[in-house]
Amino acid sequence: SGFKAGTQKIEMLVKKRFPKARVLRMDFDTTRKKESYEKILSAFGKGEADVLVGTQMIVKGHDFPNVTLVGVLAADISLYASDYRAAERTFQLLTQAAGRAGRGEQAGEAVIQTYMPEHYSIQAAVKQDYEAFYRQEIAYRNLMGYPPVMHMLEVKISSKNEGNLEKSCDDMKKFSDMAGDKKLFITGPVVPQVYKLNDIYTQVVYVKAADYEMLTQFKDNIEVHVKDNILYKNVSVQFNFD
Repeated sequence: SGFKAGTQKIEMLVKKRFPKARVLRMDFDTTRKKESYEKILSAFGKGEADVLVGTQMIVKGHDFPNVTLVGVLAADISLYASDYRAAERTFQLLTQAAGRAGRGEQAGEAVIQTYMPEHYSIQAAVKQDYEAFYRQEIAYRNLMGYPPVMHMLEVKISSKNEGNLEKSCDDMKKFSDMAGDKKLFITGPVVPQVYKLNDIYTQVVYVKAADYEMLTQFKDNIEVHVKDNILYKNVSVQFNFD
């Protein structure tokens, strides 16, 4: 919701700074209605507006030959996500955004605003240097044992009842310690960045292994363990790989 206010505020500032400019806004609010997404893009594409303000949805592969300037605000926001792919997503988003400018006859320019200009994903995106990004990122993944270097299983344990969640997490810890293999690296259950969402509490177990089969076997063992187990009454257990 911070971003909703963000795009509205930026739209207002753009209109104030450039009173003659025709401004369109594209965010969750303005694209709720069916086909509104296409309408906004087509209006901008036809030159019915001079400026398009929006969330990251506006950089996804649209081709506007007349766009000569792209600006990205708070480019590092995606780096704060508690996810090993945060740098990759940031690089991807910024190269996509920068690639929107200067696709026609005229040259283009991209301006990126960030609090972390020295971060390798932002540096590499500015230079559109895919190899430099890859070298840094794969070194980080190697160091941390993240995919594609190792495989990873995320076990999400959720419940509307915090007490139930605590009990099932205590049990999951005991089960993991007992059923785990020394070739499995197990962390958790830990409280994620967002512990409570829509009245649902969540904790997470992360399991890493070089061998994918070991992870799938471990997942199967958990499924058997939680099925019909009283400790997991009103508790949901979900799995995500890599």
